[in-house]
Amino acid sequence: MAEKKQREELLQRAMRACSEREYCISDISALLDRWGADGSETRTWIIDRLIKEKFIDEYRYSRAFVLDHFRHSQWGRVKISMALKQKKVEPEAIASGMEAIGEDEYLELLQKILGDQRRKIKAKNRLDLRGKLLRHALGKGFESHLVYDAINSLLTD
Repeated sequence: MAEKKQREELLQRAMRACSEREYCISDISALLDRWGADGSETRTWIIDRLIKEKFIDEYRYSRAFVLDHFRHSQWGRVKISMALKQKKVEPEAIASGMEAIGEDEYLELLQKILGDQRRKIKAKNRLDLRGKLLRHALGKGFESHLVYDAINSLLTD
């Protein structure tokens, strides 16, 4: 009886958390561990209920994560994708979330990041400048072929 009461309390707490922001399954699982959910059976039951009642939706989470990290953190597709994989989001949900980024908006952000960085850095020569811009954009998670093209267009203007 006490276990059933604890299970219901944890479910209510998880529902409240999910109503405040998006969570993926692994995030909720970690929260339940932190809250003292005993046993994988309880965790599985709670997560199944949250999914069934649409409190958790990996596709919705993926889209929100992608847009948030793209627009606010200015991450590229590679870094976003890796972060979602670390959270064990299914590949189909990741691909679906990535569709939220428009190609023009993506390339525009890459150009902006490189332009801003170009104004900030001190480089000894053109090769040094290219290297610093390349490392910065790759660190942000942009694809190397797009970065090379963007740097070439930036430095030939």
